[in-house]
Amino acid sequence: MNTPLAEALSAALLVVVLVCAVVRPFGLPEAAVAVPAAAVVIAAGAIPLAHVREEAARLGPVIGFLAAVLVLARLCADEGLFEACGAWMARAAAGRPRRLLAAVFVLASAITAVLSLDATVVLLTPVVFATAARLGARARPHVYACAHLSNTASLLLPVSNLTNLLAFTASGLSFTRFAALMVLPWLVAIGTEYVVFRRCFAADLDAETPAGTPAESAAEAPDVPMFALVTVVCTLAGFVVASAFGIEPVWAATAGALVLAARTLTRRRTTVRALLGSLSLPFLAFVLALGVVVRAVVDNGLADALGRLVPDGSSLPALLGAAALAAVLANVINNLPAVLVLVPLAAPAGSGAVLAVLLGVNIGPNLTYAGSLATLLWRRILHAHDTDVALKDFTRLGLITVPATLSLAVVALWGSLQLLGG
Repeated sequence: MNTPLAEALSAALLVVVLVCAVVRPFGLPEAAVAVPAAAVVIAAGAIPLAHVREEAARLGPVIGFLAAVLVLARLCADEGLFEACGAWMARAAAGRPRRLLAAVFVLASAITAVLSLDATVVLLTPVVFATAARLGARARPHVYACAHLSNTASLLLPVSNLTNLLAFTASGLSFTRFAALMVLPWLVAIGTEYVVFRRCFAADLDAETPAGTPAESAAEAPDVPMFALVTVVCTLAGFVVASAFGIEPVWAATAGALVLAARTLTRRRTTVRALLGSLSLPFLAFVLALGVVVRAVVDNGLADALGRLVPDGSSLPALLGAAALAAVLANVINNLPAVLVLVPLAAPAGSGAVLAVLLGVNIGPNLTYAGSLATLLWRRILHAHDTDVALKDFTRLGLITVPATLSLAVVALWGSLQLLGG
């Protein structure tokens, strides 16, 4: 296939895949369109088979890790970890919505960083709904915080987000080095979001709540599932050890999931069928198929076009430019395709440029629904709780938070690079 035709075909199919991922016609999973689209670009010769194999080899460990973490997060929920989190939030709030917001920020940031953003969206958001209802608080600021922090708070560790794993592989950094460079941008980004949320949702946070709720919450507090908590901590330590020996993080995540699965199955708190369901196989197939379609677009001209736009070097203006480009592209084509496209282009400029791109694709999606798959999933969860999300409200909040959060986080990254080196 000649290049102009291959470029038009692959670009059109990418648009179709992304639109269907947002709209989900007839309730079909994302893979229902993405997998046939990948088959079409392969059959039409828009991407060589060698590049398909290369993309599959690159994404294989990432997809395997995602599957293991999804299972681990589900097992933690079955063990009661998220129920205990809800009780802790209720006690920490003491009937005050502003304190509840602070508790949500702490928990959502920690869960996103350690168990990935999917755990925050899928497992924590319903708990936050229930906790706000128990306290008689308005749920809107707290569940919006789950959406924003599932993106923003995923900056800290290579395992916090699928985009992080892709960037981590290209950055050449160790696990601990990555975390050391990102901890300051992570804190700055979360702090900025918190300040903005306090101001934007002042009316909701100042609304009165029924008296007597905190005591009832404290009386009903469940025990913290220590085995699940220790397993998560050991798994996190396993990521560090695995990185030191050049082992893919998927093996540490798989080990943690197997240990917790053995206990949960033995105690009959879950079933093998439920564990297989938590793998989200259609979504994993979607990620692989999307990678193939994006690679076809990149091979047929997008890389050359964007290559001229990616700033060179790790100066503050260059980092700001790379992050801004990544944020814009994430909102145009979604953050997963954006990182697949931009990371290889930024890698020659060094790890600082790669991390700046990561800031853009993780913080930028808070601007629109389509910016990240996590936001789309969060929106479906809200609909399941009979809560509507107004597009104008979500976008207005994004216009306030994203520019400030992204700019300050990039400055913090530049400071980390100056202190620690790339």
